[in-house]
Amino acid sequence: MWQDNEVRFDVSYAHMQLQLGEFTVDKLDLIEDTKGNAGDNGRLIVTNLRIIWHSLILPRINLSIGYNTFITVNIKTIHSLQGKHTQALYILASFRSCRYEFIFTNQDSKSTRHYTSVIGVYRAYISSRIYREIKLRSGIINNKQLTLLPQEIVHSTLQDVWNLSLEQGNVGIFIVTNIRLVWFADMNNQFNISIPYLVIASITIKNSKFGPTLVIASTESSGGYILGFQINPIQKLHIAYKEILTLSNIFKKFPIFGVDYTFEHRAPLQQQLNIEQHSEIQDNESEISNVFGYYFSEGSNQRKPNFSTYLGLAVEEPRETSTLQSLWELVPQT
Repeated sequence: MWQDNEVRFDVSYAHMQLQLGEFTVDKLDLIEDTKGNAGDNGRLIVTNLRIIWHSLILPRINLSIGYNTFITVNIKTIHSLQGKHTQALYILASFRSCRYEFIFTNQDSKSTRHYTSVIGVYRAYISSRIYREIKLRSGIINNKQLTLLPQEIVHSTLQDVWNLSLEQGNVGIFIVTNIRLVWFADMNNQFNISIPYLVIASITIKNSKFGPTLVIASTESSGGYILGFQINPIQKLHIAYKEILTLSNIFKKFPIFGVDYTFEHRAPLQQQLNIEQHSEIQDNESEISNVFGYYFSEGSNQRKPNFSTYLGLAVEEPRETSTLQSLWELVPQT
């Protein structure tokens, strides 16, 4: 799953569609991508995993910004060229050791709707990480009872399960729910682990020095943990294995990301993106300008101006990924 973890530019129509478990929270029209596509009105779509912006004229010009890449997000009131006040959404994001800055401006002067849904959904996202990340030694157990998450259902609870992740092993309680696997030690409830199905790479039964062991391996992006649990007798181990495998497969078809947000405005929303009824959205990269360099965050680094023979003016040197010719081609000819 890449939608909430990556920044992507000019993605294909298929990648703009919502993945399983992703849904549209809000949709704003007449939004300009001021930094990369100034003068081009577009639509901003807010989902539970990311925000998507696309040009209304040419939808293949688009952005997909996952919430897990956000560093800061805020709303500012700015003056437009027409002398009016308008709302702008500023996002600073980080992806693959690069920082990007995005500015989205509302071009509808009569609109009373702002970007509160983006802020609200992002806060809901960061407050629900336990649905999507492995948690160690967290406060999930209260009086030897698991504190259930919204939409979480316990399917089975197994006593006297050994956690073999450490050399000596620890005995505790193993809980299987529709969202995650939880184990905590009998002697110390704060010694626990919560493993969402979302980050499980494989579930197997392997022979170890302790005998047949349930082995849970997490994805590399979640830390690449390999956790072993010994469940006795062997019949109970196989029953638990089949149950976990079944619940994991069900979760893949109907994932729960835990991002829950409601707001007062209730405009009609579609579960699937409707890109203005364009019948053909070609993934032709040769026709799409590679403009991601324009979104790089400058920070405090200001480049010195030098004389340009191309323009006959003293200008700042463009970034390494850009040339003056490519920047000049972005200026409308009319």
